[in-house]
Amino acid sequence: MLSLPLKNRIIKTELPAFVMGIVNVTPDSFFKNSRGGVERALQLVEEGADILDVGAESTRPGSQYVSEEEELSRLIPVIEKIRAESDIPISVDTRKKNVMKAALDAGADILNDISALEDDAEMASFCAEEKIPVILMHKKGLPVSMQDHAVSEGAFEIVNTYLKERADYAVSKGIAPEKIIVDPGIGFGKDLKANVELIKNTGNLCDKKYPILMALSRKTCIGEMTGRAVEDRLYGTLCADILSVMKGASMVRVHDVKETVDTLKVLRYINS
Repeated sequence: MLSLPLKNRIIKTELPAFVMGIVNVTPDSFFKNSRGGVERALQLVEEGADILDVGAESTRPGSQYVSEEEELSRLIPVIEKIRAESDIPISVDTRKKNVMKAALDAGADILNDISALEDDAEMASFCAEEKIPVILMHKKGLPVSMQDHAVSEGAFEIVNTYLKERADYAVSKGIAPEKIIVDPGIGFGKDLKANVELIKNTGNLCDKKYPILMALSRKTCIGEMTGRAVEDRLYGTLCADILSVMKGASMVRVHDVKETVDTLKVLRYINS
């Protein structure tokens, strides 16, 4: 059984990986079905999500960052409404300490930081004080231009070295090692060759010291492998997610919760 310590409780799953459902409170996320508020969130809870990942700033390739005020106005009402209806753990996809503070006050539990604590100098110490889990992701450059000079050769070594350094930084700021999760950042400044290399080596990240989150859902690399548009990438995503879990991932961030839960249930029986 997998477990993850939050601030004041421990969550567990009997499945081979935690399922994190995506709730984008943005107008421009790349998969339109992920956009929505409390209605989508509660649907994902019904479908069996272990965690909800709520984001109010799109980070898809080509996107622009938004202001702190805009992010807060989109995010906080949704978290408050979710929390009024459910006690499901809520992860917040943000780079800003003030946004995370407001989100925690509204009932959030986990930081999901695509900058791996780099973009806000106060974020790491804040998370240490609050005793919350942090997800550290690798990316190359800014979303608006990160695919212009994408990583291709030596992707695993580059990503692995970076995530080790960021995890060490987090620990140096007082974040407990058991509350660190690493994410190789599939699609964030990486070409198809790099993404495939990272998927193949999922379980080797950071010498297996930290839980690994894989966020593959309907991404461009799935489209490149299947020749499918984003709306038709479900089956490719399920295959990539299951292979990642078999190789060592303990959390998958997905748009399609029900289908992912079913595939993990099958994997649990086969691997038992």
